[in-house]
Amino acid sequence: MSNAHNFNAQTIQGEPTSLADYAGKALLVVNVASECGLTPQYTELQELYERYGEQGLVVIGFPCNQFGAQEPGTEEQIQQFCSTNYNVEFPLFAKIEVNGDGRHPLYTYLIGDGEDISWNFEKFLVNSEGQMVERFSPRTAPDDDELVAAIEKTLA
Repeated sequence: MSNAHNFNAQTIQGEPTSLADYAGKALLVVNVASECGLTPQYTELQELYERYGEQGLVVIGFPCNQFGAQEPGTEEQIQQFCSTNYNVEFPLFAKIEVNGDGRHPLYTYLIGDGEDISWNFEKFLVNSEGQMVERFSPRTAPDDDELVAAIEKTLA
């Protein structure tokens, strides 16, 4: 698989989808969790989605319960939580694993030869051709100057 567009995932509503649907768009792929100290990043992720959406950025969230069991809910509960508490409108997908034997193939591609995901809210910037551009730590806020500059460069 040569790029992110070659992968499939299930939406949080249970619909199978191809990431090829996002061809021509830059993606910010984030493993998310509802009960994490970093959960307020949802607000800034939504702001990025709104600010850069018309320029071609799509934030996509993959709930994951592998870090401190901080995403214990069902897909319906996760979607309700994100909508009610953070007004999330960017695409959310079904809960996945990002590390270990059950790692989703998209994350195998994104990580490549790099280290495992360290915690919730790790971010991967993917360009419009589906190639991974840059990886950001969970503690890198979505409005961090370095992350915003990378997004703007990718969209240029």
